[in-house]
Amino acid sequence: MIYKKVFIDSDIILDLIFQRQPFFKYSQVLFDGVFPEYELTTSALILANVHYLIRKHVNKATAKDIIKNVTDILKVFPFEKQHILLAVSSDHSDFEDSIQYHIAMQNKCDFILTRNLKDYKHSTIPVLTAEQFLRTIL
Repeated sequence: MIYKKVFIDSDIILDLIFQRQPFFKYSQVLFDGVFPEYELTTSALILANVHYLIRKHVNKATAKDIIKNVTDILKVFPFEKQHILLAVSSDHSDFEDSIQYHIAMQNKCDFILTRNLKDYKHSTIPVLTAEQFLRTIL
C-alpha cells in the first residue's frame, strides 16, 4: 500500500493532549488511526518542544508517558544540522516552522497540518488545519 505522509505540527499534538476546544475533536479523529492510507509523522524537535510545554502542567513521569504514547502513533523524523542551515537561508517568517518545513520536505511529506497557516505561506507542500484536512479526505 502507498501511504501519503502527513506531517503534524506541535499545535495539533497539543490540541489533543490538552483537549483544547474547538480543535480537540479534529486532532482526536486524526490520532484515532482510522485512515490507514495516511502515515502520520512529526519531528524530534516538535516532540522536544511538546515535552517542554506539557512538563509545565504535569509531572516528569506523566510527560514522558505522553511523549511515548505519541511516538507509538507518529513516525518521528530526525532533526539535523542541515535543517537549521536551510531555515537560516529561507524566507520563512518563523524560524522554527521553517525547520519543520525543511524536515517535511526532506522526508517527502504530502501534507503539513498546523493551525499556523500563515507561517507556512512559502510552502510547496499543501498546508492545512486538521479540520481542513479531514474535510478534504472524508
